[in-house]
Amino acid sequence: MTSTHSTLAAPAPEDLPVTEDFPAVDAAVARARAAFVPDLDLEARLDRLHRLEDLLRENRAALEDALAADLGKPPAEAWLTEIGFTLEEIAGIRKELGRWAAPVRIPVPLSLAPARSRIEHQPLGTVLVMAPWNYPVQLVLSPLAGALAAGNTVVVKPSEVSASVSAVLAELLERYLGDCVSVVEGGVPETTRLLEHRFDHVFYTGNGTVARIVMAAAAEHLTPVTLELGGKSPTWVDGSTDLRAAARRIVWGKFLNAGQTCVAPDHVLGTPETLAALEPELVRAVAELYGEDPRRSDSYGRIVTERHLERLTGLLAQIPAGDVVCGGRAEPGERYLAPTVVRSAPDGPLMAEEIFGPILPLVPVRSAEHAVELIRSRDKPLALYVFSEDKTVKELFRRRTSSGGLAFNAPLLQLSSPGLPFGGVGESGTGAYHGKFSFTTFSHARAVLDKPLAPDTLRLVYPPYRGLRTRLAAAALGRRRTRRRHAVTEI
Repeated sequence: MTSTHSTLAAPAPEDLPVTEDFPAVDAAVARARAAFVPDLDLEARLDRLHRLEDLLRENRAALEDALAADLGKPPAEAWLTEIGFTLEEIAGIRKELGRWAAPVRIPVPLSLAPARSRIEHQPLGTVLVMAPWNYPVQLVLSPLAGALAAGNTVVVKPSEVSASVSAVLAELLERYLGDCVSVVEGGVPETTRLLEHRFDHVFYTGNGTVARIVMAAAAEHLTPVTLELGGKSPTWVDGSTDLRAAARRIVWGKFLNAGQTCVAPDHVLGTPETLAALEPELVRAVAELYGEDPRRSDSYGRIVTERHLERLTGLLAQIPAGDVVCGGRAEPGERYLAPTVVRSAPDGPLMAEEIFGPILPLVPVRSAEHAVELIRSRDKPLALYVFSEDKTVKELFRRRTSSGGLAFNAPLLQLSSPGLPFGGVGESGTGAYHGKFSFTTFSHARAVLDKPLAPDTLRLVYPPYRGLRTRLAAAALGRRRTRRRHAVTEI
């Protein structure tokens, strides 16, 4: 299904004027803002979501080809983590949108009677969605679905790093949703110009360095932001768990998308004895999932650019050969880096920042308590994984750590439960989305109260405040008198 464009009005007065330097950027923002309808009805919102579904279903092959070109992503993985994942997200939103968008009646206190009150969910206006390159379809279209469901218009900025996907999405979004979505392609100059515009919300997925720039730019206009970032997501493994099963799940979660996943297990913590027993199981799991030579596997992706591969191989060059458990092979011409497991000290070179690639350090600690101390000494992670059958250990991590998400015995799956929020805390992000949380993120909950003029019960609190009116006014304001001294005090 395709859509046609309506003729859009001139930009609102608060928009920046179109310049000779960035006419496409300025025009895209002006179009989206002019298309915004504050009271967009449910039927129109559902129609936009239907068109977004059509975009995905009717162009699956083109999107898969683009994902393969940018990331070497196999078709099955493209469906599992990008196209199918987003379709499930959209379907869940469509199913519940009528209920979420309906006004919510709120009881009023007796002191305000007679009156009625409710909460109305209004769209924020025009939203900017800035997406990364690692899941360039899902991380554009999933937040877009929430923004459209809430009734907003949207300016989308795909990552220029995943250039093939960016080009395909630009063409498809223009064709299917050009009446409410604008796309801006380009790099740092175009992004900088975008951030000079006033938006009603900015949704950014990426790294902390750019997030600070985004937040500073948004602050100029007092624009609220959602920041979906990352960090070093730790994994604890102990001897109470089935190490073979745990290894298989860790390998899957770590090396999916060649390790370029913000919630992938970044490193594994365990006692020296547990890690020694886990090593051969990880090697076995890599062979089971990707074969003896993962380079030949049709299920293993590629690093997005040669520059990103150079960063990863530079990290590996600092690891002694004797500490490489498996992998380590790189083929720059193919942007290939083998699934790699290494031994690392807690303060080793691989522990300084998020790895964001197919390198899994095994980090020995004395105990679960020591692991918790190590986690708490660092920035709060986006995800924390615990492989244990010991209820005391599970409770230890649940009670004494803070992270965007916590999952026991399975990585990544917290993203797949539509009722759970996805988002970080501290350095790993602010705000959350998915399911109802997407609708809430892109909506304003407006308080509405309707009190009839007759009878005018407010006369009881009008000045002058003397005698009975003093006591009635105090009661209406939620105050009480003490028994011992007839003074009015706060409750």
